[in-house]
Amino acid sequence: MARKGKETKNDKMLTLKRRLLAHNSPKDPVAEQYRTVRTNIQFSGVDQDIKSLILTSSGTAEGKSTTASNLASVYAQQGLKVLLVDADLRKPTAHYTFRLENHSGLTNVLTRQSSLGQSVQETEVSNLYVLTCGPVPPNPSELLASYQMEELLKEMKQQFDMIIFDTPPILAVADAQILANQVDASILVVSSGKTGKEAALKAKDLLVHAKSKLLGVVLNNCKADSRNYYYYGNI
Repeated sequence: MARKGKETKNDKMLTLKRRLLAHNSPKDPVAEQYRTVRTNIQFSGVDQDIKSLILTSSGTAEGKSTTASNLASVYAQQGLKVLLVDADLRKPTAHYTFRLENHSGLTNVLTRQSSLGQSVQETEVSNLYVLTCGPVPPNPSELLASYQMEELLKEMKQQFDMIIFDTPPILAVADAQILANQVDASILVVSSGKTGKEAALKAKDLLVHAKSKLLGVVLNNCKADSRNYYYYGNI
């Protein structure tokens, strides 16, 4: 129990500036890479407008949530009304990143305890809104696979220009696969020196099997001049 508390405290100590580099340091080379990812996604939507997508990874600690938050920020910088949804109903982090309350969120909306409008929160990033996880449920996969989730996604698309879902690692649980089948596209996040080739390929296969439009891969933590750079490409 004490160990869990220590992890929570460490999470809270991660500053907004560190996690939201695209917002706080927009001229940083890493922030520019996030904008490049955004541009590549927009070019990928020639035949279909991409208004919703998920970000997932093969395993934990590969930069998935940080990538989702910064990608949402650069979309908002374009003047689009953006919603970041913390769909990691097992280990949510968005409320830490944006320093928000997590009393009411996605799980409350899916169980009809509150409405989307009541649970969405504004952030200090203009045009960017967050739907936190809410109370961690005992049945995450069932909630995400529910009819209520399908209806909620329709409602989100009516109210927002872009919806980005931060989902759990796809090799760990089925949640990302479930959502991948419902949104317009998916992106796989991998970490240089951490993500194994076999794990990345298996994650790709699961997304393809879910009939998701896999746009490409974000490779992060590539060391160059002692900085972390992000690269977007195919797998």
